[in-house]
Amino acid sequence: MGAILLRDVTLQDARKDILIEQGRIRKIGPAGVCASWRLAGDIEIMDCSGKVAIPGFINMHTHSPMSLMRGIGEDMVFHQWLDKIWKVEEHLDHDFVYWGTKVSCLEMIRTGTTTFNDQYWFFDSSVRAAREMGMRIATGYDVMDKGSREEAERQKDQCIAKSEAFLHKGDSGHIYELAFHAIYSVSEEMIVWTSELANKYDVNLHIHLSETRKEVEDCKAAHGGLTPVEYLDRLGVLSPRLLAAHTLWLTEHDIELLAERGVHCIHNVNSNAKLASGSRFLYNEMRDAGINLCLGTDGCASSNNLDMLEAMKTSAIFQKAWRNDPAALPLPELLNMATLNGARALRFEGGRIEEGAVADLSLVDTDNTFFLSPGPFLANLVYSAHSDCIDSVICDGRFLMRHREIPGEREIIAEARRVLAKIA
Repeated sequence: MGAILLRDVTLQDARKDILIEQGRIRKIGPAGVCASWRLAGDIEIMDCSGKVAIPGFINMHTHSPMSLMRGIGEDMVFHQWLDKIWKVEEHLDHDFVYWGTKVSCLEMIRTGTTTFNDQYWFFDSSVRAAREMGMRIATGYDVMDKGSREEAERQKDQCIAKSEAFLHKGDSGHIYELAFHAIYSVSEEMIVWTSELANKYDVNLHIHLSETRKEVEDCKAAHGGLTPVEYLDRLGVLSPRLLAAHTLWLTEHDIELLAERGVHCIHNVNSNAKLASGSRFLYNEMRDAGINLCLGTDGCASSNNLDMLEAMKTSAIFQKAWRNDPAALPLPELLNMATLNGARALRFEGGRIEEGAVADLSLVDTDNTFFLSPGPFLANLVYSAHSDCIDSVICDGRFLMRHREIPGEREIIAEARRVLAKIA
């Protein structure tokens, strides 16, 4: 792995030189100091004057193959939409998942994402696609038995075999985890079994939780008045390994439980709003309770894109609007939701640009109208600019995009059209 020297790049309003070696940020110093560094070997030097370095975004909730399913369930309430999605998914295969993931990787790289937390079928094909694109992916076996004992037994055998195979590989670009879809699509036996397996392997468990009002009402009716959070707590599922997407319909007691158990919660504002699942994510209450709050886009069948910068803007605007408070969700906290907090949840040394951290970062080109004003860089980036201001992206010390160029883009689009024709 060669080294990269970023010369004269702006970092936190100061001009710096940044040296990247072996996938890590090795040195950061004032612009020009690199002339005194003893540099040897194969080094790629980039002049970064006029560019600002930001941490690579971490999209904490995706279903990456759904990039090939945009628009198939528009103007539907959540459960109508989900029924339609499940019918389409009956026809998918490894080929679809592989190329769908590659399309998502293209889009995420273009919009500054370097790591994504995924949940889907045929996950090994998503892992292969992500690694070929150079991205870091967190994913693993996704359990969904829909109450069928026969399906549960089949999935147990598959899940153990797949888990042990992937954990044995030890791929640094793949963070292995387990998943179960949701409390309404997985039997109680399998919820407990999957959680215990995650504990055994010491891996994260990625789920949907309290996404809709209906989910909460159905859970209360089925489980003696318990909310989904209370139900999972009764089953012993809540823990610091749990990555809970949506967490939209919560009581005060739910928030207390999530905080006490160390659960990481993931906001998916565009998907929530578009499917009319809800709009009042309790950010302040959850933050004040000490919950680690992350940001995701959800899959493209509901959010329609994977643009984390757009998700950041929408998240902040919604908080300000429904709370009637323009100071809600300050920009530094918003950036942490999209970067550092995700790295904490996934347990890797990323989400920040510091010596010793994983070298995941984007270079923002400020030579455009959005950054002309004297306003703070982060305000202009989130509220004014669009993702096409992201010039280059580095993940694990390698360039994934240089000056908006991504290798292999035309082939990926052509192959995506081919697999789409198979299910049309």
